[in-house]
Amino acid sequence: MTSEETTRVGDLHSHLVPAVDDGARTLEEALEAVERMVAAGIGQIVTTPHVNASLTHDSSLLGTLLAEVDESWQELAEQVRERFPEVELFRGHEVMLDVPDPDFSDARLRLAGTSFVLVEWPRLQIPPRTTQVIERIASAGYRPILAHPERYAGIKRELDSAGAWRSAGAYLQVNHGSFIGRYGPDARSVASELLIRGWVDYLSSDFHARAHLGIHLRDAEDFFTAHDGLEQFQLLTVTNPGRVIRDQPPLPVAPMPISEGFWDGFKKIFKG
Repeated sequence: MTSEETTRVGDLHSHLVPAVDDGARTLEEALEAVERMVAAGIGQIVTTPHVNASLTHDSSLLGTLLAEVDESWQELAEQVRERFPEVELFRGHEVMLDVPDPDFSDARLRLAGTSFVLVEWPRLQIPPRTTQVIERIASAGYRPILAHPERYAGIKRELDSAGAWRSAGAYLQVNHGSFIGRYGPDARSVASELLIRGWVDYLSSDFHARAHLGIHLRDAEDFFTAHDGLEQFQLLTVTNPGRVIRDQPPLPVAPMPISEGFWDGFKKIFKG
């Protein structure tokens, strides 16, 4: 690790800005969510309210939305500085690609103002010509990070699509909770297979500021520990998120073999 690299656990995907999307509803709820993330060991947060890519083609509508987010974000950031001075809090957006040609020229849409953009396919479906969409974003000079690829409908049958997205210029961000079945057995299976292939670049919470949803960082760490993958875990949760903040590409994460039948044993460990 170089002197520039952080030792903080980083999180690139959450919904903490109050009253702007389906995440935190109030400032107090947002601060409670930050407290939960800190208790889980997260010290560097890029929170990412939802926005539709189609809005980037309407400057008036986009300006109105971003002004609303600006106001709520400033209030949150001030309170976090006061209550959690150890936390580095940044802003970005999770951009739903409801059109294939988003305009990311407004730095507020990008993660901490860098060249990285967090994107997702619409309604957890994989539309046609996704590789071309990724190529278009990358050719415009941006670095797309695809949110939760393990959760898209049909991805288990079309896992090679994830490899094609990476080849086209995307990085992949998997949710912590996927490794313990938070999103169902298919998402868990795909998350594991992505690790086996060495295709995961970041882990994040996708926390929507609801206490019952929980923070699954330590559950994910247990999964990696049980499979001799702490080196990969460090890269995915500390090193690579920190490199995003510095506008640097992620370091490669070695494939992590997961033996057949592992889940039966892991479920016994997790249940205690």
